[in-house]
Amino acid sequence: MTTDLQPWLHTFYRQESRRILATLIRLLGDFDLAEEAMQEAFSIAIQQWERDGIPANPRAWMVSTARFKAIDQIRRRAKFDTSYEEVADTLAEELHHEPDYADDSIEDDRLRLIFVCCHPSLSPEAQLALTLREVCGLSTEEVASAFLSTTSTMAQRIVRAKTKIRDAKIPYEVPQAEQLQERLHAVLQVIYLVFNEGYSASAGDALIRQELSSEAIRLGRLLVELLPEPEAMGLLALMLINDSRRTARSTPEGDLILLANQNRKLWNQAQIREGSELVLAALATRRFGAYTLQAAISAVHAESPSAEETDWIQIVGLYDALLEHTHSPVAALNRAVAVAMRDGPEAGLALVDELLAQGQLTEYHLAHATRADLCRRLGRLNEATDAYQAALRLTRQGPEQRFLQNRINALKE
Repeated sequence: MTTDLQPWLHTFYRQESRRILATLIRLLGDFDLAEEAMQEAFSIAIQQWERDGIPANPRAWMVSTARFKAIDQIRRRAKFDTSYEEVADTLAEELHHEPDYADDSIEDDRLRLIFVCCHPSLSPEAQLALTLREVCGLSTEEVASAFLSTTSTMAQRIVRAKTKIRDAKIPYEVPQAEQLQERLHAVLQVIYLVFNEGYSASAGDALIRQELSSEAIRLGRLLVELLPEPEAMGLLALMLINDSRRTARSTPEGDLILLANQNRKLWNQAQIREGSELVLAALATRRFGAYTLQAAISAVHAESPSAEETDWIQIVGLYDALLEHTHSPVAALNRAVAVAMRDGPEAGLALVDELLAQGQLTEYHLAHATRADLCRRLGRLNEATDAYQAALRLTRQGPEQRFLQNRINALKE
C-alpha cells in the first residue's frame, strides 16, 4: 500500500465501516455474512485502489463489492444446500437497482440497525451488547469491558442475539409511530452507553474515544428528528453539554483534568447553548425524565464561571428530583459530591460511606476515588491513601490510573 493511501484508508475504515456494515446487514439480512463480505471488500480495496486510485464514491464501491462477494459466498453454499440458490438470485437482481449511497435523503441505516438491535424480544443486556458491537464497532473484548464481563460470556450473548434476530425474522426497519414509544427507552439507553464509552473510555490509554461520543451525538440528533420526545431531547442535550468540555478534560499528554480545574474558556459554547435550549424545551413539556434532569445538572455546571461559583443548592435539588426518577447508586454518589460542595466534605463523606456500606458501589472505582478525595480534604490522609489505592485497583483506564497514582504519591510527600 502506498504511503498516501494507507492513512487515508485507515481513516475511511474508522469513519465509514459501520455505515457500510449497517447497509450490508439491511441488504443481506445476515450479520455475520455482512461482516465477512465487508472485510473482504476492504482487502480488495487495498490492492485495487493502490493500482486504480480511489473511486469517486468509495462507500458505494465498498457496498457493491461486498454484495458481490456475499453472493459468491452464498452460491458456494448452494452447492451443498439448494435453498441458497434463490437467495443468491434475489441479491443478484437487486444489484441492478442500487440506491445512491451518498444521498443524504436516504434514511440512515445505522438508525434502522439500532432499532433492530434494541428489539424488545432481546434482553436489555443483549440489546446493549449487540449495538456496541455491530453499530459502533467495539470489539467483543471492549464490549465485555464496558459490561464488566468476560469476553467469552459477551461473545455468547452477541451470538445468541444475532441468532434470535435471524430466526425471528426481525425486520430491518424503524418502527411505526405507534411502536416507537415502547422502543424508545432501550434505544436511549444504548445511545447513552455508546456516548459514555467515548466520553470516558472504560479501559486503555486514551481518556476519550471521540469517534464514539461523536457517533452517539449524531445518532441522538437523528432520533430527535425522527421522534422529538422530551427524553430524546434531554439525552441529546446531556451529550452535547458534556461533550462541550472535551478539549478541557485532558492535558496535551493525555492526563486527566478534573472539572473544578478545567479551563472553562476551552468549553464549546455553541454546544452548551444548543444543549441548554434543548433542556428548556424538554422541561417545558413537563413530561421529562432522568436524561433531561441530568442535562439540567450539566447545564448548571456549564453556565457557572467557576466551581466555587456553581449553584450547588440548585444542583442538589436537581439530584433530589433525579433520584425520584431513578434509584441509581451512581446518581446518589454524584449527589453526595454536590452535598459535599454545598455543606462541606464531612457531610458528603457520610453519604458516600452509607452508599458503600450498601454494597452496590464496592466495585465502582469512582466511589472509592470520591471517598479518597473527601478524606484528603478532611486531613484523614491514611484513609485517603487506602481509598485511592482501592480505586486504582479497580480502574483499567490509563489516564485515571496515572491521576490516582499521582494523588497517592502526593499524600506520601
